[in-house]
Amino acid sequence: MTIKVNNIGLDIDEDMSIIKTKAAKKMRVQESEIKKFRIAKESIDARKKNNIKFNYSVLIEMDNERKIVDRADDKDVKIEEVKYDAEFEFGTKNIENRPIIVGMGPAGMFAGLLMAQKGYKPLIIERGEKVELRTKSINKFWTRAVLNTESNVQFGEGGAGTFSDGKLTTRIKDTRCDYILEEFVKAGAPEEILYAGKPHIGTDILKEVVKNIRETIIKLGGEVRFNSKLEDIKIKDKKVKSIIVNGEEIPCDNLILAIGHSSRDTYEMLHEKGIFMSSKPFAMGVRIEHPQDMINENQYGKYANHPRLRGADYKLSYTSERLERAVYSFCMCPGGEVVGAASEQGCLAINGMSEYKRDKNNANSAIVVSVGTKDFATDSPLAGIEFQRHYESLAYTLGGANYNAPIQLVGDFLKGEVSTKIGSIKPSYKPGHKFADLTKCLPGFITDAIKEALPKFDCRISGFAREDAILTGIETRTSAPVRIDRNEKLQSISLEGLYPAGEGAGYAGGIVSAGVDGLKVAESIMKEWKPA
Repeated sequence: MTIKVNNIGLDIDEDMSIIKTKAAKKMRVQESEIKKFRIAKESIDARKKNNIKFNYSVLIEMDNERKIVDRADDKDVKIEEVKYDAEFEFGTKNIENRPIIVGMGPAGMFAGLLMAQKGYKPLIIERGEKVELRTKSINKFWTRAVLNTESNVQFGEGGAGTFSDGKLTTRIKDTRCDYILEEFVKAGAPEEILYAGKPHIGTDILKEVVKNIRETIIKLGGEVRFNSKLEDIKIKDKKVKSIIVNGEEIPCDNLILAIGHSSRDTYEMLHEKGIFMSSKPFAMGVRIEHPQDMINENQYGKYANHPRLRGADYKLSYTSERLERAVYSFCMCPGGEVVGAASEQGCLAINGMSEYKRDKNNANSAIVVSVGTKDFATDSPLAGIEFQRHYESLAYTLGGANYNAPIQLVGDFLKGEVSTKIGSIKPSYKPGHKFADLTKCLPGFITDAIKEALPKFDCRISGFAREDAILTGIETRTSAPVRIDRNEKLQSISLEGLYPAGEGAGYAGGIVSAGVDGLKVAESIMKEWKPA
């Protein structure tokens, strides 16, 4: 049993060592009575720029916890809820073939880790490379514009989030989130992710973390195959019979499909096989870059360079009543850079990335606009994919047909003019850039909505619509444009033994939520089948 004490406030210059003292005071006990103590949550209250505070929740172990909570009679002192411990009753069916997981992103990785821990010895196949080699392929693309269509920012060990920011924020309330964070820490992530209000690992550290998780899966009896692409699914009596990987047929009864949001060719194969899926909304837009110092000053005031504070972030949203569109910031990367995220020849897609320290000069964020099924030319479940491809192709051509990205200064974008020179903000996009009119590679409703939103965002963050802020096109891979429909057992509604999982299946939106969905799918299989 553990006591949780909430709402312990510290001024920005107060030392963290007094948190324990303040917690003891709230519980009405002596500090010496506390046996174990750790921070459960840290958040920053920066609403008053001249009086920034930190707020903490802590977990405490001591004797007579229930009696102490009752005596404290304080709503901030309570018994902590039981955490997810991955304990459940295994199924009774004999499993003939080991479970197979397609994709080594968060959903596949954590499904594989849990199944390996429980003795199921899963086989994980990943079309991309192991992270060490994947890093080399991506750097080759960023420096020489040589694209590996099978191993890139979208495909490869760790999934798309590995080359983003490693953000671990999520809006879902699920105790499985604790398991995700704790396993990340065991694999080398900083312990602060267990309590930070907006935890992130950073691309530089995350690459080592996912490698360590892979090695753990292998030590526990699992197998991971890279450069291994799912080409076909063989079906018998509406059940998964086997899969074809690099021309090899592998027997399979339970197939977890954690393919990520950019596996367009796999979606097409599934559609041809009659797997039921539907198109779903997503968002598209551009990346905007500002000086990180400007964002810090807006968010933290006189404390902008305080040693307790890292690069500030922001979250902005606006609804255009005229256009009936939502415009919002997405995947904000403090102290980061804009990078090429293409996965198909002749198509340009971008993303944002930060390392752990978030200490580069620019802040960047996607500014995206909602796209719905009403915007597609057909009612095909793959219509959203074709929508993305069309505009990525336009962006590729507009940038010079060499994976350089089209860019435009905010001032010129708002005036409808092509930029001719850079101001004080240097664009960070890799491989390179070309001045262009961004309205030529995005739908009119998107550029119109962004033009309407930027001055509104400037009222929230002074300088947001400054003339020399950089807009880079285009951001298209915000989420999957497809949902693979599944039933209460988390199986495909049209194929027994197929378990769509994570962001690529349309059931998650980030590293943690994808990982949680992978755990749920793994549990569903393990509750029906016993270990080999």
